[in-house]
Amino acid sequence: MSAGDWKDFYKAALEGHIGVLAHHIAEGVNPDHQHPEIMRTALVASLLEGQPEVARFLLAQGADPHLVSILDGLSPLEAALKTGQHEIADQLRAAGARQGSRPFWDRWFSACRVG
Repeated sequence: MSAGDWKDFYKAALEGHIGVLAHHIAEGVNPDHQHPEIMRTALVASLLEGQPEVARFLLAQGADPHLVSILDGLSPLEAALKTGQHEIADQLRAAGARQGSRPFWDRWFSACRVG
């Protein structure tokens, strides 16, 4: 997968272009990929941008409902709740998603602690 393909995929998730997402998934783009420049999943990003249809599509295509975005430590459930998308939040809970992630820097510093 080239970086350009993934970036176009991510942009489509933000803008609600499901046809473009379907094309890139068919071409092998992993819906759970977190590019080092962005460090956020397309699922979390689509929820934060108010794109519930994109979120439903990504979930139907196998996006991980538990995967926390590296940048902000938000799970898909937390992103849905943060933006008031309770219907998607219920769908995520039904898939076993839960709250309770920690911010990236908190997780990183904890992992680096000695002793």
